[in-house]
Amino acid sequence: MRNEIVDRSYQFSLRVIRLVGSLPKNEVCKVIGRQLLRSGTSIGANVEEAQSGYSKNDFTNKMNIAQKEARESKYWLRLIRDSKQVDGQSIEDLINESDAITKILFSIVKTSRKTTNN
Repeated sequence: MRNEIVDRSYQFSLRVIRLVGSLPKNEVCKVIGRQLLRSGTSIGANVEEAQSGYSKNDFTNKMNIAQKEARESKYWLRLIRDSKQVDGQSIEDLINESDAITKILFSIVKTSRKTTNN
């Protein structure tokens, strides 16, 4: 499961980078795009960092941060979609992928907390 989340979070980051690069050049997209770029790429960075965590608690904490960043990314993606800044299926696909990543990370954090507390 961890290799899957490493790969998926990295691919998600790449897709977010491409989306932000293609957004209209207006003030709304500049602000929202910057926020999305930060949260969307932070997911993978935290997952990657968790892989070399110095303790189980450190691993769990980094994965929990990644989960929060995935939820935040969904918020920014929904704002872009609902404000009609872009058209197309790609934004829906990214929203669905952020949901899937959030669920995977939730499961990892939950399992990790169980094994840490036992």
